[in-house]
Amino acid sequence: MDYVEKNLIAGETVVYTTRLHWSVLIGPMVLGLIFGVPGIALIVRSATGPDGKSGSITPMMAGGLILLVVAAVCIGAGILKRNATEMAVTNKRLVVKVGIASRRTLELLLQKVESIGVEESLIGRILGYGTVVVRGTGGTPEPFHRMAHPIEFRKQVQEQIEKLLEKSN
Repeated sequence: MDYVEKNLIAGETVVYTTRLHWSVLIGPMVLGLIFGVPGIALIVRSATGPDGKSGSITPMMAGGLILLVVAAVCIGAGILKRNATEMAVTNKRLVVKVGIASRRTLELLLQKVESIGVEESLIGRILGYGTVVVRGTGGTPEPFHRMAHPIEFRKQVQEQIEKLLEKSN
């Protein structure tokens, strides 16, 4: 939670954090397998072939290495996407940051949260992920897809709003 911790305001503490669900890695892992398995097969075939010369890189081995690099990039991009998403509830705000090179952030004071909705598919309910839709007062809805533990996230936001209301009364 680097972004969240670096951007806390005076007297603010992080109450709850979550991130993207592990299921966002399924696509990149499948792509990694699609490219990686043939890459390994080409390298092994090249090394064990009848014309395989030790110490030389054949076109087959080069193709296998290229496929392995593509597989690693696919998997690495998926992991990077997951780790580049930060979602937190503090005692004063709701903070969501998505992205590394280009960044999208939502920092909403808890008093300004009009509603927070959760949409879960059957698979999402079973695996523990869903879409959280945050709407600030007078604002447009902001959906955040494949968030891990969306019900707990909503509960934490609601609890912090209640605490703020009790303090103001």
